[in-house]
Amino acid sequence: MSATRSRIAAAAAVASAATFLSLTPSPAAAHGSVFGPVSRVSACFAEGPETLKSQVCKDLAADSGTQPLYDWNEVNIANADGRHQQIIPDGKLCSANRTKYRALDWARTDWPATAVNAGSYNFNVRVTAAHLGSMTMYITKQGFDPTKPLKWSDLDATPVATYSTPRASDNGHYRFTGTLPARTGRHIVYKVWQRHDSPEAFYGCSDVVFGTGAAAAAKASAKAPTEAKIDAAASHSTVSHKGHGGDEHAPALVSAEAESAGSPLPGALTAAGGAAVFAMGALLFNRGRRRTN
Repeated sequence: MSATRSRIAAAAAVASAATFLSLTPSPAAAHGSVFGPVSRVSACFAEGPETLKSQVCKDLAADSGTQPLYDWNEVNIANADGRHQQIIPDGKLCSANRTKYRALDWARTDWPATAVNAGSYNFNVRVTAAHLGSMTMYITKQGFDPTKPLKWSDLDATPVATYSTPRASDNGHYRFTGTLPARTGRHIVYKVWQRHDSPEAFYGCSDVVFGTGAAAAAKASAKAPTEAKIDAAASHSTVSHKGHGGDEHAPALVSAEAESAGSPLPGALTAAGGAAVFAMGALLFNRGRRRTN
């Protein structure tokens, strides 16, 4: 082989390696759901995907299968980047406009609900990976009709809670306090969790009942999944905590030392990939030179 042909082969190998690195698919990421007040997907998962009790959860499985329940922590959009209202149309807020979770958008009054009262409320979000970000909780306006699909205009513009999520969680939970306004009847608490280390965002709908309707809600009260149930169903999950950029961290104690905002890992991996490509090219180039001498 001539030196020129050797150089061409080396360049082609480098290009192929670079293409491989850039096109290697990233697995779907999934990182949490609201346990207080319990989200729709969490409430159905808690019943047991194969032993569902409430009619709405049975109907969800009949429509979409049980996988959405095993993947209870995956209602996300990988490239949201703060454009929530632009990319999620009215009527699709609970599913984040994902077909897989379309049943979560059903405007029904038999979703398992959490009984609440106006005033201080302790929110609890179960996370399977902690991220730097902003978690914002909204609630529907007084007069909201739960028999109609949820629209952006149904949400009160003033959040009931905001929380800057750290890279360390409290044994897999983010716990923070907000204030629920005066309401009557059935409402929806809507979660938007936008990561700061990635464009990825997470969403969720939790059904709540205020006042006189709280007693009725108790008949179909939402229960959060137990840790035993989460562990037992883990093998059925199709989600991963890798991919979508930024830092992914398994749950750590909240007392764990905070890491620096800029993780060297992604850069180190990129540098390692580049070094590997360069080394491959240099090897092929030198091999070609030796053959021409």
